[in-house]
Amino acid sequence: MWEIAEAGDSVAEKVGEFSIDVVNALALDIPAGTAIYISESNRRHMKNRHPWEYEKYHSRLPKIFLAPDYAGINPSDGSIEVIKVFSKTIKVAVRIAKDGDYYVRSIYEVGKSRVDNSLKSGQLKQLTKP
Repeated sequence: MWEIAEAGDSVAEKVGEFSIDVVNALALDIPAGTAIYISESNRRHMKNRHPWEYEKYHSRLPKIFLAPDYAGINPSDGSIEVIKVFSKTIKVAVRIAKDGDYYVRSIYEVGKSRVDNSLKSGQLKQLTKP
């Protein structure tokens, strides 16, 4: 089971770690294995904004972070994005908090054209072979 961490005034659960592939592909200034948490406020946000994706995929977050198919940095907010292709293509956004820890902010389905466009623009890097 993942460890529990304090996230401000609420408890957060560790749901994954940044893989060496993501760290290297995005030239992140963090070590591979850096923890990724989810707080109760993030859970509420995802349940409200993307309920079916959260319900179906939140238990798969460790697998998504362990072996994503794509990774990128969102130019508008600096969040780290990882994408895993299941029967649907699922994107998870991770942001750094004021406390210096990384938290899942959102989880939702993206279309193939969005992935293709992000690859062409260089915003996304492919981590696995199709």
